[in-house]
Amino acid sequence: MKLFSAGWKSSSKVSKQRKYRLNSALHLKRNFLAAPLAPDLKARYDTRSLTVREGDTVKIMKGEFKGVTGKINSVNLRKSTVYVDGAGRVRKDGTKSFFPLRPSGLMLVEISVEDKKRAASLARKNPGNKKPAKGK
Repeated sequence: MKLFSAGWKSSSKVSKQRKYRLNSALHLKRNFLAAPLAPDLKARYDTRSLTVREGDTVKIMKGEFKGVTGKINSVNLRKSTVYVDGAGRVRKDGTKSFFPLRPSGLMLVEISVEDKKRAASLARKNPGNKKPAKGK
């Protein structure tokens, strides 16, 4: 049985979409870990969403921890989850554990641009940080 097809285009079947995401390679799963930007960052970088990374500050928009703002502690590509400081639980034995969150329920509030490649990709998306002309 073929587990993953790179030539897969699309399907209206949710089960096929889920299977594609589950069986995809890690370098492709990275693209699924994108979160929308805050309105001020959206205007500054002229892009709608970015892939999340450790060190970024996010605001949780959905779920039990809605409204919590914190830094991303770690990103798990295999499970497609993000762990945020401030979104955790206390176990019965008293130890703290991070709660796994999906990046679609997060909003990037602050981006860490210490990585030169990431800064270059943002500059490529919007050269000169100017808004493109709409219409004609």
